[in-house]
Amino acid sequence: MLLLLGAIGAAAQVPRSSFPTETDPLPMDDITLREVITERDVLEPQTIRESDIMWEKTVWRVIDTREKLNLPFVYPEAPLFRILADAAQNGDLPVYVEEGGRLVRRMDPETVHAKMVHRDTIYVTDIETGLEDIKIVENTLNWENVRRFRIKEMWFVDNRTSTLQVRILGIAPLMERYSSNGDYIGEEVLFWVHVPSARPLLARYEVYTPMGNTAATLTWADWLDLRHFSSSVVKEDNVYDLSL
Repeated sequence: MLLLLGAIGAAAQVPRSSFPTETDPLPMDDITLREVITERDVLEPQTIRESDIMWEKTVWRVIDTREKLNLPFVYPEAPLFRILADAAQNGDLPVYVEEGGRLVRRMDPETVHAKMVHRDTIYVTDIETGLEDIKIVENTLNWENVRRFRIKEMWFVDNRTSTLQVRILGIAPLMERYSSNGDYIGEEVLFWVHVPSARPLLARYEVYTPMGNTAATLTWADWLDLRHFSSSVVKEDNVYDLSL
């Protein structure tokens, strides 16, 4: 009986070395490892021959993230603008400047970072001397201020399959600008992302679907291909190159 009680007491005691410390890794806050998206192969879009294009038209659209169908664009844990902006500033995603409906040059990460911050001057009072000094501060652009995206897409008829198809060529976040008096000036295109080249990045980030199924493994590449968004046409090819 003494041996049995001793064994029970020894089993009930937990060695102090097994208690978690601040340096130990955090436990898995999930029921399983999420590896479906990371291990999935990124599929390239089907190649289209020029001779198979019987008709085509370039269309520009605007996506407003305040519409209910577009709420995944501003999901707080992984908004699309933050994904694109962080990758562009780190140099992992090439972004471009558009002029006349064409991508004309690539933006370096320093230029992208300059667009992501707003410099302002404030007066700072020195505690010891009591004198005021001017200091320049940088305020990082909040992703919540980007409420609209502009996309460029190509509609075409594939003569080989006799089908009308569409390919998204680019997407650009739009930033609202205001004057010092608070008057609305207009929207500024921060940068353009070439969607076909950005597919490897877009295919690594999951979209929170509004249907409430968090087990769905739709990525941003799938979301754009399936066109699960609401948008309005603002421009199409015309002889005067005018917006609607």
